[in-house]
Amino acid sequence: MAPKSLADPWQGLDPALCAGVDEVGRGCVFGPVFAGAVVLPRAALGPLQAAGLTDSKKLSARKRAALVPQIQGRALAWALGQASAAEIDRVGIRLATERAMHRALQKLPGPPQLLLVDGVLPLRGWLGRQNTLVSGDRLCLAIAAASVLAKQARDALLMELDESYPGYGLGRHVGYGTAQHRSAIADLGPTPLHRRSFLRNWLSP
Repeated sequence: MAPKSLADPWQGLDPALCAGVDEVGRGCVFGPVFAGAVVLPRAALGPLQAAGLTDSKKLSARKRAALVPQIQGRALAWALGQASAAEIDRVGIRLATERAMHRALQKLPGPPQLLLVDGVLPLRGWLGRQNTLVSGDRLCLAIAAASVLAKQARDALLMELDESYPGYGLGRHVGYGTAQHRSAIADLGPTPLHRRSFLRNWLSP
């Protein structure tokens, strides 16, 4: 069954012909932006909804971790893409996010007949049919699944990088601009993986 809050995000198509795509880490000041792409068969929708699949930001880390193998096991296809901090600084966050989405979609076995994109902005450069959904990670299970996989993968990377860059608290804030993170940047300076374009108002000339 589809999420009750949106009867047909697939616009009448078989969900197996559609892919949900979402990004994670767009607002961070450290590290890459990640994107996930997921194709779910109709038979997966009920079990994943019953398992509590929704917007990754509304799930605890433990719940997200429990959902990952269920999503991967029930999906027809899934993939991840990313764009680095240097790339974000070079081309801007929107284009870098779109590149991460395209990289995830290119890893799928084939292009979906309908792309379901979280938010209000369409994916530029996508030549096929697409539909943008405000709060899509809450209203469409394929988008929610993409959000969860991308969030778990990005958080796992930040946990690893926490060991390479001690003192910044990356394992706690996973790259977001918290007060602790800002204080650490002021004390230690930015690392090579900080998004310099995001720190312009924080750094001394």
